[in-house]
Amino acid sequence: MCQTSSSSGGMKLLWVFGFMGLVVVKWVEGFQNASVTNMQYVQGGGFYNRPLLVGLTLINGAAAKGAVCLDGSLPGYHFHRGYGSGSNSWLIQLEGGGWCGTIRNCIYSKKTRHGSSIYMEKQIPFIGILSNKAEENPDFFNWNRVKIRYCDGASFSGDSQNEAAKLYFRGQRIWQAAMEDLMSKGMRYAKQALLSGCSAGGVWSPYRECKGAFQGVVPCFFPQHLIASVRTPLFLLNAAYDTWQIQASLAPPSADYHWNWIECRKNYARCSAPQIQYLQGFRNQMLRVTRGFSRSRQNGLFINSCFAHCQSERQDTWFARDSPHIGNKGIAESVGNWFFDRVGVQAIGCPYPCDKTCHNLVFK
Repeated sequence: MCQTSSSSGGMKLLWVFGFMGLVVVKWVEGFQNASVTNMQYVQGGGFYNRPLLVGLTLINGAAAKGAVCLDGSLPGYHFHRGYGSGSNSWLIQLEGGGWCGTIRNCIYSKKTRHGSSIYMEKQIPFIGILSNKAEENPDFFNWNRVKIRYCDGASFSGDSQNEAAKLYFRGQRIWQAAMEDLMSKGMRYAKQALLSGCSAGGVWSPYRECKGAFQGVVPCFFPQHLIASVRTPLFLLNAAYDTWQIQASLAPPSADYHWNWIECRKNYARCSAPQIQYLQGFRNQMLRVTRGFSRSRQNGLFINSCFAHCQSERQDTWFARDSPHIGNKGIAESVGNWFFDRVGVQAIGCPYPCDKTCHNLVFK
């Protein structure tokens, strides 16, 4: 474990979720079906590069510790070693992928890459915040960069099992096994670290710190409680109109009995005036929740008024010629400014439809 200190002190969290877009946890000197792994090449924004493909590493000693995926298979991660000035800096990205909320859904999930390493891609592209190219990821391109695969169905938080269904909810043990394995590969010498996560992975990033503040762990799955209890420097990257939230929480099919929201869920341009007003209310409520959080100078946030999800994992939204901006700052620059204490970042975009830099998601 490293013991030295720096001006920024400790670890920092980058949080990207669906109010919980990207969470970045910054840790400097003291390092003791929503989000998907995109296999497409990056195109647009002035870039057309074949991305670095990084192989899957299974954690061979994990089973002995009970750290297994939903189906009992070994957990894994993708690791690309840093070099030069980044050789002792580490970026950990926790994959998202939604929760399996019922036994039936979890049985289904254990036959997918979100429940079994058997079905995981053997290689994935490192793009966005994981890119190894300075022109695509200026602050973290030469760091040790790790993507921990998500296969426990509960945001890396569980520690139980269902014998009858042969399901293993071992997210906490997976996290611990991954950390121990990475420590043996040099992370114990880290001088600074950034813990980030998107969607289900973003929920977990600050979760462990939060749950110590409550007798029960349930409040820690609600952002307003979570961000109020976390003491580690934290950065919130979130779209004000998070597409996962709209589809799964604000207007889910299960509650849309008359299918009034079916078109709006898929394409923001087809939302009626009352529906847009409803979404503006959601944005306003989210901004109210973050007021206390934003008063702390150690925290940062970037909330743009886009219909998006997991903007740090896509090259076109993370850092490109036409990537989303608030003022004259994009996402990658804002995260870097916050992490390295170059300038405070409290960026909130104007409400829809005024932001013309968004890369809005439209679904068929």
